[in-house]
Amino acid sequence: MNKPVTTSQRESPLSLEQHIARSLKQRRISQGYKISDVARIAGVSVGMVSKVENAHVSTSLDIISRLCDAIGLPVSKLFSDYDVAKRGAQLIKAGEGMEVVRTGTEVGHSYHLLSYAQGPQKLYEPFLVTMDDASEEFPNFCHPGHEFLYLLEGELIYRHGTRLYPMSPGDSLSFDGGVPHGPEKLLQVPIRLLSIIHYVENDEAY
Repeated sequence: MNKPVTTSQRESPLSLEQHIARSLKQRRISQGYKISDVARIAGVSVGMVSKVENAHVSTSLDIISRLCDAIGLPVSKLFSDYDVAKRGAQLIKAGEGMEVVRTGTEVGHSYHLLSYAQGPQKLYEPFLVTMDDASEEFPNFCHPGHEFLYLLEGELIYRHGTRLYPMSPGDSLSFDGGVPHGPEKLLQVPIRLLSIIHYVENDEAY
């Protein structure tokens, strides 16, 4: 299996100085300030503002704070944005989702996880679920969070609690994952559906 391609593999991440320089310059320009305006408001030299904006100097937190105040940019946002930029994106090519074992594996359902390595706390799990001739109905899944289904191929009747929902390609269904649910009847196989489970705070994935 090929490894997922991330943005960090395609381009070098910005250094902290470069991130600060770009963020301060973009904010200054968006506010319509000249370098001389920022220097005057912040009480620093024009040369210092220019060096910071061009990542030519590593300056003190005091100077950074004064420059941020001058252009109305919270210091906390400046550094939190740097952390976000480092996270990158994850590309999973067709057919390269990680095959995982779930409760339905024992009855012939296959699961390919389409996003992983999200950090210390899972926020969601997207699966491509496949069922074929060897698969069995299993309307007894139960898990934390809220689930969204989108049927890509095939036809089935899906159960959630005591209610039945006929589904054809293009149909979607969303529900509380804590209520027993699952395929009640496989009408036309193969079946491929996208399942996205969203976890709320304090939920734990099974």
